[in-house]
Amino acid sequence: MERQKNYEKTQMFIFLGVAFALPYMLGILMGIGYTKGLDVSVFPSAQMFYPASGAILAALITHREDHLLPKRFFIGFLILTLLLLVCTVASIIVPGLGWNVISQYLMILGSVIAWILLLTEKKDKRIAYGLRGGRWKTAAHIILLYLILYFGRTVIMYILSGQIQTMAEIMQKPVTWLMLLTLPINYFLIFIAFLGEEYGWRYFLQPILQKKFGMVRGVLVLGIAWGVWHLPINFFYYSSPSVGIISLTGQLITCVTLGIFYGWAYLKTDNIWTVVILHFVNNNLVPIITGNYTEEVLQNQDVTWNSVIILLVVNTLLFASVIFTSYYRDDSRRLPTMDERVDRQMRKLEEQAQWQDAKE
Repeated sequence: MERQKNYEKTQMFIFLGVAFALPYMLGILMGIGYTKGLDVSVFPSAQMFYPASGAILAALITHREDHLLPKRFFIGFLILTLLLLVCTVASIIVPGLGWNVISQYLMILGSVIAWILLLTEKKDKRIAYGLRGGRWKTAAHIILLYLILYFGRTVIMYILSGQIQTMAEIMQKPVTWLMLLTLPINYFLIFIAFLGEEYGWRYFLQPILQKKFGMVRGVLVLGIAWGVWHLPINFFYYSSPSVGIISLTGQLITCVTLGIFYGWAYLKTDNIWTVVILHFVNNNLVPIITGNYTEEVLQNQDVTWNSVIILLVVNTLLFASVIFTSYYRDDSRRLPTMDERVDRQMRKLEEQAQWQDAKE
């Protein structure tokens, strides 16, 4: 138990350094690029990879002797992260070379290679490090529920803004339905970015925080941390420094409320791919429901305190209400930390080997 605590301290130090310190340091460079009018869109794309990279580095350093490490997949992920990191720096030092396009191709190629590396890892390795799916029927129900709530929120927002006619026009456009139909294909080509966040937030950090603070406080602390992590993006991409505080406040509300829902989905399925899909859906539906159809809709958003208040009320009612379910009332529902999950799988394999020896 003491060894496990020591591991967790070291792992948290590594994770925080990569997931938080790195994007904040790069945020300075991002701010410089923003003030110069340069394209900084590579930064938020690359930043999505840092949470998982922090968890992966923590695993590779503290579990380096572990034969269950999915090393091929982990190293491949870190190489892709490093390449994207290079693109962010290069986009400021050598601007105008289409670094955002290069990064998009890197993520597509990286996703294809990642599927190969992941699926060629042994099942025991994927189980030990939380990369194997499961409870897919429950996961499908949760994804369907999320879609219903998401589109319900969209309708509410359009009604409250007096733009119901605009929503109707968007729904009548063939490109809207074409993009909706191609979403599943896009997921397989870009999934690695969303695993980049969720493997850090839900797989690694959520169990540690819930172990330390309890089920409810743990997920709330995670939501706040997730929101604050977006700070450079809120100030220099989603909006501008003049309304950065408003944007960050909205981000905190979004991350806390959606974090509660995503945390519940992960607790209920013990399947990291459930929340990876939810996160993918959340981000990739935005260009469709706004009728913009490009990622540019995420940039330079016009945010106001009124919109933040509406977001607080609607998101809390639609997504955060699952905090009252048994999954947040019962500490026994907590999922294992990385160390606990690996130890559990090792014990299982040892028991299987002993049973096999006894049988022979």
